[in-house]
Amino acid sequence: MTAPHTTAHTDRGAPDGGNQKTVRAFIVAMNSAIRAVRLYPVENAAVQKAIAELGSCADRVRESEGQCTVRRVGDYLFVNDTRLRLTFDNYAAVAALLGLFRDAGIGGVGSFAAPPPRSWVVLLSFLQAPPLEYPEEERLPQLMARLETAQVHDFELFPVADESDELDHDLDAKERARQTYVRTLDVTRELITSARLGKSPGFKRVKRAVQGIVDSILTDSSSLMGLTTLRDFDEYTFVHSVNVCILSVALGRRLALSKTQLLDLGLAALLHDIGKSRLPLALLNRRGQLADEERVLLQTHTWNGVLALFALPNGGVRPWRSMTAAYEHHMRTDLSGYPKVSRQRKLSLFSKIIAVADGFDAATTTRVYQDSPWTPADVLRGMRDNPRLGLDPTVVKAFINLTGIYPVGTVVVLDTFESAIVLAANPDPSALSRPIVRLLTDDRGNLQDEPTPVDLTARTATGQFARTIIRTEDPQRYRINIGDYFA
Repeated sequence: MTAPHTTAHTDRGAPDGGNQKTVRAFIVAMNSAIRAVRLYPVENAAVQKAIAELGSCADRVRESEGQCTVRRVGDYLFVNDTRLRLTFDNYAAVAALLGLFRDAGIGGVGSFAAPPPRSWVVLLSFLQAPPLEYPEEERLPQLMARLETAQVHDFELFPVADESDELDHDLDAKERARQTYVRTLDVTRELITSARLGKSPGFKRVKRAVQGIVDSILTDSSSLMGLTTLRDFDEYTFVHSVNVCILSVALGRRLALSKTQLLDLGLAALLHDIGKSRLPLALLNRRGQLADEERVLLQTHTWNGVLALFALPNGGVRPWRSMTAAYEHHMRTDLSGYPKVSRQRKLSLFSKIIAVADGFDAATTTRVYQDSPWTPADVLRGMRDNPRLGLDPTVVKAFINLTGIYPVGTVVVLDTFESAIVLAANPDPSALSRPIVRLLTDDRGNLQDEPTPVDLTARTATGQFARTIIRTEDPQRYRINIGDYFA
């Protein structure tokens, strides 16, 4: 099991071409098999089914190209020489595999023949239990030795490839936003997992990820904002942190913060829930309503966040603003909420911004103890009209100006009896109630084969608005997967 020769990375296959579909299916199947092996005994039917599907997908890749390899190059995955394009159905799998390969200290894995099911199970088990006691550069030979001892000779393990930003130049704005999202998700997973294990994460990677989000918001905010509608239940803690970072930076830009301030804000937002790394996983994954003592324990993640940030390697510079935001983001403007304070204090602007972004993303997301999330429009209405939430009204107003009255991802019904999904707030600040939408159905309820973007400020020849929103709808009622329209 030695490293293969280096091949040139290409970008073969149209976005929805057969080659992309084949490699996409392989990556999703591999991630599903990894989850199954992690959750169930080997003899469980779920494991057997997942391994069989993985083998079948690998066979299809091998049949078309003679081999089946998956490699990590920077923040990208390649199957053989084809760079995997990100879509809604594979972004979680890509982020998970990037993290798995990085922890294992390998650049990828390949096979030139069809491995038996046992070999797949052994490989995936070893990858999920890497020899972390060794430095990253020494883990590859350790894993190779483990496979040799287990008499598994069906795979090649590849060394880590040099990271390169050159691939970013070939991406369009939408795919660059996807790549930024997945890169940040991978970094967040590494950060929180390392903090949970008492290890030191690479803080430079965290800052680079935040830099990518700030740059994306400053150049093309709509593509990245749309990705905050993505939801992956098993990845809630990580996805939530990334979404709050994006929303906070976009809101900070609306409040005219400088780029340096946006970088500090983005870092604070990404780290706002790091205190949860010090709480039991059983509590974080608890289904149903929390008992009083469980709720009290969960609330300790605020001051635990300060302790976790103190423990991060920082090169002598403490992230003080991040510590303040981690501590304050659940405090209300009247200092109620939690943690309880005995002295008067003035909440920081960053804490007020993150509180709004955090509350919005949490309320619109299905979680273990929240099966029925609110619609984005209802959440905004509550933020604006319910003073008991304790949010800063000026920040809330700025957030509504950013998202419009109907935020990205809201499903609406028009006076033409068509249904649509909101793509972006209208660039005209006087048209908050008339966003850019994508038509989902015609006036008879028939699904549109190619959903059409429409500006609701468009008028008819008589000067009347051609379409007007009359109400919002629950996407779950119509089995609409919001993320399908943004990833």
